[in-house]
Amino acid sequence: MAITAAMVKELREKTGAGMMDCKKALVEANGDMEEAVVYLREKGLAKAAKKAGRATSEGTIGLWIADDASSGVMVELLCETDFAAKNEEFTSFAAALATKAGELGAEKIEDMPEDACDLTPLVSKIGENMQIGRVARIAVDGIVGSYVHANGKIGVLVGLAGGKPGEHDQIAKDIAMQVAAANPLCVSPDQVPQELLDREKEIYKAQAMEEGKPAEIAEKIVLGRVSKYYKEVCLLEQPFIKDDKKVIKDLLKGSGVTLQGFARLGLGEGTSED
Repeated sequence: MAITAAMVKELREKTGAGMMDCKKALVEANGDMEEAVVYLREKGLAKAAKKAGRATSEGTIGLWIADDASSGVMVELLCETDFAAKNEEFTSFAAALATKAGELGAEKIEDMPEDACDLTPLVSKIGENMQIGRVARIAVDGIVGSYVHANGKIGVLVGLAGGKPGEHDQIAKDIAMQVAAANPLCVSPDQVPQELLDREKEIYKAQAMEEGKPAEIAEKIVLGRVSKYYKEVCLLEQPFIKDDKKVIKDLLKGSGVTLQGFARLGLGEGTSED
């Protein structure tokens, strides 16, 4: 079968492979477009394998929010360089992954179909090692607010129970921006792990005793420092980044909504979520 320039062009658009590779694939497949795609993907697997050992320290966060705003998903897509992370096809793939995960209710990448997670064509086209990282999902009887930092390296979901689209969007966004900037550990003081709190208290007490404070004074100092610690790690107690005269729980007073939880994905960081 004669291989036309139009066929080569179509295959290039489908796969992003080079012109000569596309022509060879079509020849090998006797003009069958789907078989040619398979042939290139198989060749791409070899290319991807050579890149698989490279570090993936860059990337972007893909985001999906349900039409009724009752749930949201973020997916971390990793690559080698910032250049690739800004590639339109790379960011589109991240967005498509998040959308698929949202539609399926997936909470981890293992819940996703293999074809949706196939990075081979993208690896072959862009020429970098790529990995799908973490998935974060929040669903709530209310609304999910979101924020992705301009460089795509930090993403946040916030669940507001009782929230309504259009009415509480700004509160949700403000709190999501707070989480992105201040990276809290949990929502409220009662959620701080006891082991972590005990360790902090021991440190504060040792510091006070080292300063020569009497035991009873040291205990009061510990209480004061624990209160300060809560303001650092508990979202509701943190000073609002837009107005430090307020704390986050002040934003919720009289709003009719409750902060149910949050999830934060930062490239190279751990995941924090309620």
